[in-house]
Amino acid sequence: MSTALLVMDVQQAIVDIADEDGSGYLPRLRRAIDGARAADIPVIYVVIGLRPGFPEVGTRNRALAAIAEAGLYVQGEPGTEIHPEVAPRPGEVVVTKKRASAFSGSDLDLVLRARGIDRLVLAGIATSAVVLSTLCQANDLDFGLTVLSDGCLDTDAEVHRVLLERLFPQWADVVTIDEWLKSTAAR
Repeated sequence: MSTALLVMDVQQAIVDIADEDGSGYLPRLRRAIDGARAADIPVIYVVIGLRPGFPEVGTRNRALAAIAEAGLYVQGEPGTEIHPEVAPRPGEVVVTKKRASAFSGSDLDLVLRARGIDRLVLAGIATSAVVLSTLCQANDLDFGLTVLSDGCLDTDAEVHRVLLERLFPQWADVVTIDEWLKSTAAR
């Protein structure tokens, strides 16, 4: 099996909202990224990037309509860049999506298939948005799946807990970053 680490929606404006209490999320995620690189596991970044004027946002999509109303996540605007603490290295793939799932409106599936990747390790913000949506779609696409429990972050602690403890284990291995790093080092 060929594995990739997906680092999803860890953009400056999203980190500012989700990690305002300074939980240590970025240093933890950095350990996962560094560990993946050391194990020659590709790190693929996923960002949300919408066009000016939001032509891809329909009024029936409540979450995206609220984002458009607030004028958030317009490609190239301040706050949409990947947080500098976990920024990609030259040559690492950055995929731009148009919906909650990393696959929606992006070329992620094409990138993964071209590289022969059939197992995904998921991390990102928010657990109840990009992680949940990507996990569901990746499961339907028959990818092997791991979710890094402390590599995910959500503004709602209870929703985060329920997803990680109750729902995600039905489709994925749910492990901590340290557990995952130990398993990658043992390969």
